[in-house]
Amino acid sequence: MIVTTINVNGVRAAVRERSEDNRGLLHWLANTAADVVCLQEVRADDDQLRAALAPALGGRWNLASAEPHVRGRSGVAVLSRTPLLAVRTGLAGFEGHGRYLEADLDAGFGDPVTVGSVYVHTGEAGTERQREKERFMAVLGARMAELAAGGRHAVLCGDWNIAHTEHDIKNWKGNLKKAGFLPVERQWLTELMDAGWVDVVRRMHPDTPGPYSWWSWRGKAFDNDAGWRIDYHLATPSLAERTRSARVEKPAAYALRWSDHAPVTVEFGA
Repeated sequence: MIVTTINVNGVRAAVRERSEDNRGLLHWLANTAADVVCLQEVRADDDQLRAALAPALGGRWNLASAEPHVRGRSGVAVLSRTPLLAVRTGLAGFEGHGRYLEADLDAGFGDPVTVGSVYVHTGEAGTERQREKERFMAVLGARMAELAAGGRHAVLCGDWNIAHTEHDIKNWKGNLKKAGFLPVERQWLTELMDAGWVDVVRRMHPDTPGPYSWWSWRGKAFDNDAGWRIDYHLATPSLAERTRSARVEKPAAYALRWSDHAPVTVEFGA
């Protein structure tokens, strides 16, 4: 089972082939080996999302989505080559916010696998935006505890908007007091991992900076690889043990980007 997560930074812009070589999200979907793709920040309602992805669907993908409650913001989805056995959207207090969706599917591992698409708030230190982010983190952590207690294979993928350690952000010294690298956020991720969730990309790339998955559109951040690693696959131990490879599909050049994030792809084996 190959799982990819990608924040598309607006699905309609991503399919309009934002990159210089006219290869956007639709081209990527046509060529990926992924079995499951988790999308974040689609910024479209369910009908708009299906219309934007229509050329790639055509019976090749099963689509589930959670549209945003505020027009033009958030929105998550899961694409799967195999039928989705069950779909659940939203979290307590954030039911219609388009930030969480989980789906059960048959990956050939015996028991079904739960794959979640997660979009955590950006936040802003010392503001209500940050307090809302932390409220979402709390209910997400509670749901993750439920999934872990159930004993099934699960992987939650997405844009967590938190760099966990100094290895996960190039300019960590300049961001110590900024949302995305605050002690409370980093500690929350640590506690999830202490509870058994595994950052499988980091497991496959230990003790090294990156691999980063987000770079600002501005300046030379992309060219200098001055990025953040904020797009994670967090897996339960039983599924994490099946990890075979993990990589960031960073474009070869700035002009080839169709999102400010790059796809992060993990392969799980039998």
